[in-house]
Amino acid sequence: MLRSISDLDDIQYYGKKVLVRVDFNVNISNGVVTEDYRIRSVIPTIEYLVKRGAKVILASHLGRPKFRDQNNSLAPVAVRLKEILNRNVDFIDDCIGKEVYRKIEKLNFGNILLLENLRYHPEEQNDDPEFCKAIASLADIYVSDAFSTSHRKHASTYGAVKNFDIRLSGFSLKKEIEYLSMIRYNPRKPFTLVVGGSKIKDKIGALENLLPKADKLLIGGAAAYTFLKAKGFKIGDSLFDEEHFDWVTKALSSFGEKILLPVDHIVSSDENSFTTVTGDIPDGMCGFDIGNETSRIFSSEIGGNGFGTIFWNGPMGMFEVGQFAGGTMNVAKSMALAFWRGAMTLVGGGDTIAALKKSGVSESEVTHLSTGGGATLRFLAGDKMPGIEALEQVN
Repeated sequence: MLRSISDLDDIQYYGKKVLVRVDFNVNISNGVVTEDYRIRSVIPTIEYLVKRGAKVILASHLGRPKFRDQNNSLAPVAVRLKEILNRNVDFIDDCIGKEVYRKIEKLNFGNILLLENLRYHPEEQNDDPEFCKAIASLADIYVSDAFSTSHRKHASTYGAVKNFDIRLSGFSLKKEIEYLSMIRYNPRKPFTLVVGGSKIKDKIGALENLLPKADKLLIGGAAAYTFLKAKGFKIGDSLFDEEHFDWVTKALSSFGEKILLPVDHIVSSDENSFTTVTGDIPDGMCGFDIGNETSRIFSSEIGGNGFGTIFWNGPMGMFEVGQFAGGTMNVAKSMALAFWRGAMTLVGGGDTIAALKKSGVSESEVTHLSTGGGATLRFLAGDKMPGIEALEQVN
């Protein structure tokens, strides 16, 4: 059984050292955090523990550093967290060792300490037993509020967790599981899937699980070209996933009546000039976005969902480039419209959240933003989630 931090009596936190695994793997440019949604999403958990007199110790990874370097330091995150909370946030340049222990012992009740990047130690990703013990020795209580890392069997998300008698979920992780479980098991009808991005293979597990429940699947982005080729269309030089072509063919055979594919495309040979084509994509040209007619069809399907459920993962094209952003922006605005009309709208994946922000759609115009990318898809596929299983295992 998964227990939340609100399931414990307040007195059990007072004076206790609480290790909170968060995901502060955010974008940092020139030493400044440029996108802080993942930080803001765990503020309720941090403030809940602070108000109950706990010593709050935050642990996270950042990037994939091969060695200790300032470009992957969490120091700028501590600065941003301090600004958001409007209170002091201590920072230390390691996550284990004597200095860390000393810092924690000196920490006053209700204060916060952010540890340095866990991945500066290779043992974190290797789930090294000794490193797990070192992490676990920092605190009395373990809390996970990092759903986006829960598909990984790393020390701070799995091995160290099993050394705690008290293991709890934070508010953000609990919310993620509740919303994604609804999609996975019993989505409110009609259920519309909107899938984009470049990689089909990352989405196959989720699609196999969700397609039987879905009423419509709208496919854009580079993922669409493999589907179009399977239907006999010419795709020019567009991205094509030969490895998963058979799976796509079978999906079209079994669920073809549910699947909507682009009917027109914005194409280019050099990414500088572009044109719109309907149907086949000429040789030498590559699709970079859905066309206006497809955008209209997709927007109509999303905006007209009614009081059902819509899950969107992956942009419709190379939205970072202005001339190829139209399809993604229209889908984002249609999601907002569907929300205001009463649909339950869920958005997952870092690129999709970035697209939402670029379109001018606010976080309050979506039912739920999932902080997980790969973790969201793995959960929806029904895969094992070590970080969640560890919370449920009680010694």
